[in-house]
Amino acid sequence: MDRVLLVAHTKRSAAALENFLRECGVQAEFLVSLSSVDARRRLADQDFDLVIINAPLSDEFGHELAQDMAQYTVAGVLLLVAADEADAVASKVTDTGVLILPKPVSRLLLQQCIRLAQASHRRLGKLIDENRRLRQKLEDQRLISRAKCILIECCGMTEPEAHAYIERRAMDERRPKRAVACDILQADTD
Repeated sequence: MDRVLLVAHTKRSAAALENFLRECGVQAEFLVSLSSVDARRRLADQDFDLVIINAPLSDEFGHELAQDMAQYTVAGVLLLVAADEADAVASKVTDTGVLILPKPVSRLLLQQCIRLAQASHRRLGKLIDENRRLRQKLEDQRLISRAKCILIECCGMTEPEAHAYIERRAMDERRPKRAVACDILQADTD
């Protein structure tokens, strides 16, 4: 884990939480936010592996922030709440992937939740990378298909001939098919 954002009402509670996490074996760069506004600003500027919110906060309870963090980032999100409020808050945020920890927090439970949040963070990161790769592949196919259409219209090629032309040119020039397709599209606009 590289970077952890601690969101708490006071510096003292944030420092206590940081010390507790270090005692639990968490080795990371800790950044502290003392309000939900500051936490949202930090998340707009930086990526975090884990966000721990010690509710209640000074400007909101904290479950809204936790939901936003879970929805808009790949960070694992832990929300620490008083034991008597844990069930009520859990019913509001569990569907978004936020992990609820009742206070006082035991070391073993915190360690397990951090491991679970780390695993979720890694898994979500892999899914996002795969999604990005597939989107790029789909965009490449669209460009290649448009280039084939131009070759069919302008040069009287059949679809298999246009396909073979793009592949052959890409191999001969040692360039990706996408680059060849972009050249064909650019030549058509000129």
